[in-house]
Amino acid sequence: MPSKSHTLQRIKRSRYLYLILLLPFAYYVLFHYLPIYGVIVAFKDYNIVKGIMKSPWVGLKWFAKFVSEPYFWKVLRNTFLMSIYNILWGFPVPILLAVMLNELGNEKFKRIIQSITYLPHFISTVVVCGMLVNLLSSEGLFNQILGSFGAEPRQFLMLPGYFRTIYVSSGVWQTAGWTSIIYLAALTGIDPEILDAATIDGASRTQRIRHVTIPAITPVISTMLIMNLGRMLNLGYEKVLLLYNGSTYETADIISTYVYRRGILGNSFSYATAVGLFQSVIGVIILVAANRVSRRISETGLW
Repeated sequence: MPSKSHTLQRIKRSRYLYLILLLPFAYYVLFHYLPIYGVIVAFKDYNIVKGIMKSPWVGLKWFAKFVSEPYFWKVLRNTFLMSIYNILWGFPVPILLAVMLNELGNEKFKRIIQSITYLPHFISTVVVCGMLVNLLSSEGLFNQILGSFGAEPRQFLMLPGYFRTIYVSSGVWQTAGWTSIIYLAALTGIDPEILDAATIDGASRTQRIRHVTIPAITPVISTMLIMNLGRMLNLGYEKVLLLYNGSTYETADIISTYVYRRGILGNSFSYATAVGLFQSVIGVIILVAANRVSRRISETGLW
């Protein structure tokens, strides 16, 4: 067991590394752990004048109110559907992109493709939404293309049936390249001798990918899938908020935007906090269940 003086020497020797870790540590403490104190607002009839501690306790009143509202099933359905679509389309695309990039022999062309696919990640959500508004407007590029085939122009962002497709497809475009970095890093860990042996045995490229490449990165895929499932209900509300409108509430309104409208715009802080806590609890339950299933099927999990 190392002595106290030895431990202090190691800390002193690595003091600059600890200083680097100080900023992210402070960020998580200030913005993720300290705000947990405010969760008790969900169990109180919060009054901004009385403050959190002096506001009266109401127990599960706000949770019962949210669950009993007719709008509850609509926002829950929209949140789950958009999350499921995100996983169905957004999860496999980075894997396929990473495998295709890994199979490219021309390094220069590979770097060009990587740069092009990484670029959307660095475009802010506000700019992406502005691009979508311009492209999908009645005089935008999409309507110009449709018009060349004789179709009538459409206000895509005003039609509820198109909102989920627009949200998911733009999200895949924005995140696929950046997420593929994780899978590319996992692919570098594959022993080239295994691939060479498969080639000598007569395996085609497709067979090598199916029987060697994909199984080698399965633990990473399982871990990423569990993390995505844990974030199912935590859709980025900024993008929805910037794209949706009253005519698309039917398919676009999710729990996060509902919390924003009721909490910030409607000043129902206790109700909004209860809805947000409900969302977090469901997310934790899904995360634990997904991890347990993954451990049983593939012996891979977050813990």
